[in-house]
Amino acid sequence: MNSEALTRGKNWLGNSDLRPTRQRLALAALLIGDGQNRHVTAESLFESAKTMGEPVSLATVYNTLKAFCSAGLMQEVTVDGSRSYFDTNTHEHPHFFWEDSGKLTDASAEQLKIVELPEAPEGMEIAAVDVVIRLRKV
Repeated sequence: MNSEALTRGKNWLGNSDLRPTRQRLALAALLIGDGQNRHVTAESLFESAKTMGEPVSLATVYNTLKAFCSAGLMQEVTVDGSRSYFDTNTHEHPHFFWEDSGKLTDASAEQLKIVELPEAPEGMEIAAVDVVIRLRKV
């Protein structure tokens, strides 16, 4: 892993109160080291870490992704109730889910128009609205 990626990862992690452990720094560098936003699963990040020679378990990757989300560095996007993706773009935006490949990508927020939401039940407030648009070939 190059020093620029490690520096980006360290700076990104510095935007939180998380302790910069070796494993967190390595995973942060893999996530944002090239300056691009990324959608990953715990399994895909684990495979990337393994390919780069980073000794980290799948459980550690999953726990680290959850910690990054709790710290506000990422957001979790659940596609079908059983599969979670982790997105480094924390701004509210819709996603495309490509059913044939299992890939998650950003969709244009400018084209999405939500006119009205149902009222939240008494004593509750709407915390977020997640939009996942499922795509399949015709």
